[in-house]
Amino acid sequence: MILKTLIPSRYLSSFLFTVLLVSSFLLGACQPTPQPASAQDEVHPSEILQLTRTEDKIQFIQPSAKLSKLEHKTTPIASLTPLLTPTQVSAEMEVTEQPAPLAGTLNPTSINLSLAHPPTRYYTQSGDTLEGVAAHFGVQPDEIISPSPLPKDGLLVPEQLLVLPPRQSLPSPHHIVINGTKLMPDSEVVNGPSAVDFDVDEYLKRAGGYLGKHREYLGTTAWTSAADVITRIALENSINPRLLIALIEHECGCVLGDSTGMIGEGYVLGIEQFEHRWLYLQLGWAVNQLSIGYYGWRTGSLTEFPLPNGIIIRPTPDSNAGSVAVLYYFASLAAQKALQKVPVGLRSILGPIPIDDSWIQAVDPQTGFPALYERMFGSAWERAGTVEPLFPAGLEQPKMELPFEPGYVWSYTSGPHKAWQTENALAALDLAPSTKWSGCVPTKAWAVAVADGPVVRSGNGYVIQDLDYIDPHGQMLPSDGKEQTGWAVLYMHIANEDKVQTGVYLKQGDPIGHPSCEGGPATGTHLHIARKFNGEWIAADGPLPFNLSGWIAHAGPKPYEGTFTKDGETVIAHPYGSFETLIWRPNEEMKPELTATAVADSAQDDQSDY
Repeated sequence: MILKTLIPSRYLSSFLFTVLLVSSFLLGACQPTPQPASAQDEVHPSEILQLTRTEDKIQFIQPSAKLSKLEHKTTPIASLTPLLTPTQVSAEMEVTEQPAPLAGTLNPTSINLSLAHPPTRYYTQSGDTLEGVAAHFGVQPDEIISPSPLPKDGLLVPEQLLVLPPRQSLPSPHHIVINGTKLMPDSEVVNGPSAVDFDVDEYLKRAGGYLGKHREYLGTTAWTSAADVITRIALENSINPRLLIALIEHECGCVLGDSTGMIGEGYVLGIEQFEHRWLYLQLGWAVNQLSIGYYGWRTGSLTEFPLPNGIIIRPTPDSNAGSVAVLYYFASLAAQKALQKVPVGLRSILGPIPIDDSWIQAVDPQTGFPALYERMFGSAWERAGTVEPLFPAGLEQPKMELPFEPGYVWSYTSGPHKAWQTENALAALDLAPSTKWSGCVPTKAWAVAVADGPVVRSGNGYVIQDLDYIDPHGQMLPSDGKEQTGWAVLYMHIANEDKVQTGVYLKQGDPIGHPSCEGGPATGTHLHIARKFNGEWIAADGPLPFNLSGWIAHAGPKPYEGTFTKDGETVIAHPYGSFETLIWRPNEEMKPELTATAVADSAQDDQSDY
């Protein structure tokens, strides 16, 4: 039953009668799948008895000068033990003239840096936020100043000079600080503009290795080639297919050669867990680790990560998200291989678990994975120079409307949570039509397009729409038909019956399909919606918050929790169709005079299939 209503917000109390019809039902929400215990789960500082490594710092060489177009402008890092701190601004530097600050910016009229302990200077990167930079450097956002206007919210302008106080929190002797981890550009981690014309099948055939001939059986596509598995994982999770291929080659040597590694046993990446057996699930584990590193660093929620031997890895604060993603992946892989040798029941009582140095070798730019990547695909940094920055200055979300028809009431069932398998990419929201029954039940309600643009991909339970949008210079950019560039929207759990097909151009409000449980784990009928820009999942509550018809998404203390706010009103996310979850789209026919009886009558406008 869809509640079709003509009630403006000031008559919200009239909904009480109707709410009784739906408040006790469990509506749709994405079902979080249990994740295996990570290396972090196994490390307890109080249980660390000894360290298996003595190095407290690792110095890596930066990319060559000829690639300086993409290299980030940071002050060189001084080699101090145990802490590696960025070279500090000269004590004589003084900034006395600055532009007038924006309202609410942290921008004093003069900055005097003649201090006994001079501050650090840092040039921002694409995707940086004030909170993220503060987390990386171990300072508070309000301690950061700049000669240029510095907004508190939103994305920072790339290459903007920031001045920060000396880092207050010192790493412990257990830390390894990775200096200058320019391992991989951001654009080579996400499935963005640099991957638009990359053909996985063509590359594997040309490479001539065993993987090009490998097939596996998937429940949805039957016998499926390795090329199609890699392409699917890359598209679903928005991870660059080149990176996935290189990770496979680094582990098994089966892309460029005839070695099969452990691909025959189903453990091509060396993750010997039954729940991750076979190529699709091994790559699912990989994209999750990459996303934890990438999006965790991007938001500042991840600044260091422990190994089972008690060592804690801390990237230098000037690291880019793509490099941290690769570092986190190899550290997690080494940790998982070490943990696999220890029975689960003994892991928490044995203390530090020895781990080999494979991850250190892997992240050496001269001899490790970055060097292999360049041999396979050419210079990642030169390619990135043609497509980065991924976020242009002044980027804003295009205007988007709520994804259901005007005049109907839906429930806000889940706040910000992962877009696909990608942990830490809290880009998705869930909305559900109100129905008579709980669980996965058919509905006649329509999910509709939030904006204009063509459907570029339509598959099992999902639709991807590439959007037309206005760029920061005010120029209208029509869709190029490629989800790796510009703005794109994922509509998930769309019933395959009546679903819009690839190639159809949608205007805002055009029907996409009916919400359902199809396409992935779900507790009930609902719509899962997320945004991407240039291949990167955009956090629902971040510098570019999800804005649907003026309703702004806010994250809660945990994934799936949160609120929607608009004009002083708040809707609270919850998988049950209770009163506080209801959200509606008004239409032009809304009438101010409506009684509880009229609401009850409108509740009989049943659009379920029961």
